[in-house]
Amino acid sequence: MSIAPAGAGDLHHLTIDRTDDFDGWREQARTMAAAYIPPECIVWSADGRGERDLFGGPGRDLAPILSSQRSVRANKAFLRLARSAMLHKEPARFALLYTLLWRLQDDPHLMEKVADRDVHRLTVMAGHVRRDIHKMRAFVRFRAIKESDGTERYVAWFEPDHHILRANADFFLNRFASQRWSILTPGSCVHWDGKVLTETSGANRNDAPAEDAAEDLWRRYYGSIFNPARLKVAMMVKEMPRRYWKNLPEARLIPELIAGAQAREADMVAQGVDTFPEALPARLEEIAQDISLCRRCPIGCNGTRSVPGEGPERARLLIVGEQPGDQEEREGRPFVGPAGQLLDEHLNRAGFDRSLIRVTNAVKHFKFEQRGKRRIHQNPTAGEIDHCRWWLDAERRLVKPDIILALGASAGRALLGRTPSVAKERGRLHPLPDGSSLWLTVHPSFLLRLDGEAQMRERNQFQHDLMQLRAML
Repeated sequence: MSIAPAGAGDLHHLTIDRTDDFDGWREQARTMAAAYIPPECIVWSADGRGERDLFGGPGRDLAPILSSQRSVRANKAFLRLARSAMLHKEPARFALLYTLLWRLQDDPHLMEKVADRDVHRLTVMAGHVRRDIHKMRAFVRFRAIKESDGTERYVAWFEPDHHILRANADFFLNRFASQRWSILTPGSCVHWDGKVLTETSGANRNDAPAEDAAEDLWRRYYGSIFNPARLKVAMMVKEMPRRYWKNLPEARLIPELIAGAQAREADMVAQGVDTFPEALPARLEEIAQDISLCRRCPIGCNGTRSVPGEGPERARLLIVGEQPGDQEEREGRPFVGPAGQLLDEHLNRAGFDRSLIRVTNAVKHFKFEQRGKRRIHQNPTAGEIDHCRWWLDAERRLVKPDIILALGASAGRALLGRTPSVAKERGRLHPLPDGSSLWLTVHPSFLLRLDGEAQMRERNQFQHDLMQLRAML
């Protein structure tokens, strides 16, 4: 390493304007790293209070004589984790981020070393922040109040573990842009008046309304949709920790619903409750219409439109994917997005005529997580796949394929009733009870996530699987 410039060995005290100011930290960190200022010579604090190194003393301000001696680089993996970890409540996060940035200059592959102590610590912190962001989005409850001018405002109280309020503001703004609302937390509050988002200092729990007129209606609705057959108490408490219950109007019902779950489930079985049509659909068009009304699982209730299968009513080959994606949901057709285009490319190379093939999915609605304006695909659970299997079975009875090509483990589960290992079970026929056979391979979206030699190798294997299937047909 080159000789450090004058002042590099002195102690520097740097202040970040806000606790979550990643850009402010990055600007100062880049300047210091360029001037070869090592981590042990920097004391970081946020807002000049509360997060100061107790043993560092006041130090000295960054001297203007520092001049850049090198360009500073940071890869995408570091920046992605750093932006999340910056929101963590740990006071030492600034120093940890700078230590990793410092080490990255000599070891560009540092972030690939998941067992490294600093990398592991950063990864864990980023995970804590992501979970806190998810919990806030899931458990914020707005209550209506009347303001002095007679207008209505919706106010929510939340106690985040980390500095996530600003990072989450856009999420609520995108969903409730037409309403006036406030989110109060102990650290700070945000307020939307329909035009401008403002921030104020922290509040107390008593500053938020306790209840509003709509909560009795919501509790009746929640009690009516509670399904005792799907109750898993340990999983429910893990996903909805008890410390959030005090903010949820439906929480007061939970102990009673849990206590009566076994009796309600037995009553449902005795009455033969089922949400599927009494008779099997006689045409594929009926299946498509019935799927659009299905609300048997959470994916069917998420507000997206269903995507039925497409292709001839009778086909020797039925291709089954996992679920529709963002583009498929928007167009209402399966396999029209990037994965579908890649599938068409490989089918053409193998000599298939797409117009003679029926294509569908194991799950008929798009499961996603909203991130800003983007909808990010989420894998369906085994239970969601099993719930949707009824529709796929009805489609198979009408199409009567000779062979079913299952793309990925989720499609395999919908056909086998278990989740197969694609790596171990691809490339061989699996007889099915209805007389057809299953041919298993990877989903084209898997190929899109690869690059370099790995992508070329997997594409060749995928093409080989289709060529074998073409030969059998």
